Amino acid sequence: MVNHINRALQPLIVKTAILGGGLTGVTLARLLAAEGQSVVVLEKEDRIGGLCRSVTAEGFTFDRGGSHIIFSRDQQVLELMHAILGQNRSVRHRSTKIFYKGKYLKYPFENGLADLPKEDLYYCISEFIRTLIASEKGEVPPPATFKDWILATFGQGIADCYMIPYNEKIWKYPVDRMSCHWVDGRIPRPPVDDIIRSAIGIETEGYTHQAIFSYPTAGGIEALVTAMAEPIRDRIRTGFTVRSIRRNDNGWEISDGEEVIRADRLIATIPLQVLLPCLADVPPAVQQACDRLQYNSVCCVNIGVKGAVPDHSWAYIPDPAVGRFNRISFPSNYSSEVAPPGCSSVLAEITYRNGDEVAGMSDQQMIEHVVGSLDTMGVIRADQVIFTGVEREQYAYVIYDLEYTAHIATIREFCSRAGIELVGRFAEFEYLNMDGCIRHVLDLLEKHP
Repeated sequence: MVNHINRALQPLIVKTAILGGGLTGVTLARLLAAEGQSVVVLEKEDRIGGLCRSVTAEGFTFDRGGSHIIFSRDQQVLELMHAILGQNRSVRHRSTKIFYKGKYLKYPFENGLADLPKEDLYYCISEFIRTLIASEKGEVPPPATFKDWILATFGQGIADCYMIPYNEKIWKYPVDRMSCHWVDGRIPRPPVDDIIRSAIGIETEGYTHQAIFSYPTAGGIEALVTAMAEPIRDRIRTGFTVRSIRRNDNGWEISDGEEVIRADRLIATIPLQVLLPCLADVPPAVQQACDRLQYNSVCCVNIGVKGAVPDHSWAYIPDPAVGRFNRISFPSNYSSEVAPPGCSSVLAEITYRNGDEVAGMSDQQMIEHVVGSLDTMGVIRADQVIFTGVEREQYAYVIYDLEYTAHIATIREFCSRAGIELVGRFAEFEYLNMDGCIRHVLDLLEKHP
């Protein structure tokens, strides 16, 4: 079920204008409206959702920005998402794998060591122990890059077998040119006991905050945004492409070239690369900093099949020889209502950057590549396929290169001086999951109600 919010007449003057109708913008508007504020959400697409939009065709539902699931260590945010969905929520136990040398290993990689080929197992555990001893002796310097962090945390073996090839596949960026400041908390450090237990075949569990997750029973992940927007439908303007933003003594004027919305407060949730061209007199240094921010796009190839698919939630694919996709997920294992009876679904995610080989491939070429690769892997048979589709999102993943900190500081300082508040994944230019976006909304409203 896809939500279309009709463009509705809004007051010309509002307290707060929010640019962008994704999960961040809609959550922000709902909470401000609940406090009695007049607010408008300005969304350029014909419907809300942003990276959390979903598509339904021929009975199959897929998420446009890659498969999303609902989980969080943040109990307040998790309870809010559950409450918003209400009864439209299915609960699943995670069954996640890594496809490595022709077999499925337990995820995360360090929790599935016993299933590795013996030479790989020896390499991983010996290098982990070697690195652990060196660290305890003070011989491992503080990491300066993401690669340094991987090596210092996992050792050369796990780094070479999985962590480096997978991360360079998803980021399309050398890990020795990426910062490591963002990693702690996002990629948990494995307990030493877990590594040893895993190596000798004792069951261990990593990333336990994901072990049980939720997903909308109907409507795909967009159902979460739709439900969040329900009380404020009349405050959302779709089809409003912001073309100019000006500040005067009376506040802000935001225009799509035909209409002007006036607001006392401006909060942007749209990508910085979209925001800055709407502003007058952006200093060259700020524009240059924005131009140098690195990000990936994503191509999602949606496959509907007759019959069953493997009983996995999703699987990571580190080896580029297996396929261009870094992850495949199985939406029909999240909910029984996102595929027709007797059918199943697979979603393959392929990251790319402007100008690379994937960016130049047609949708049909992407479909043929994915179907052929999945057939070779044994995930599906090509003769099972009854539906295919391709969705692309330009702004998908933030890349933390070594110059990131300086560039984002320059942009944030400019926006702060201008009085523009930034919140959300591509407005803050931070790698935020859905729960992180909602947490940042709550934090913003706590500091600046």
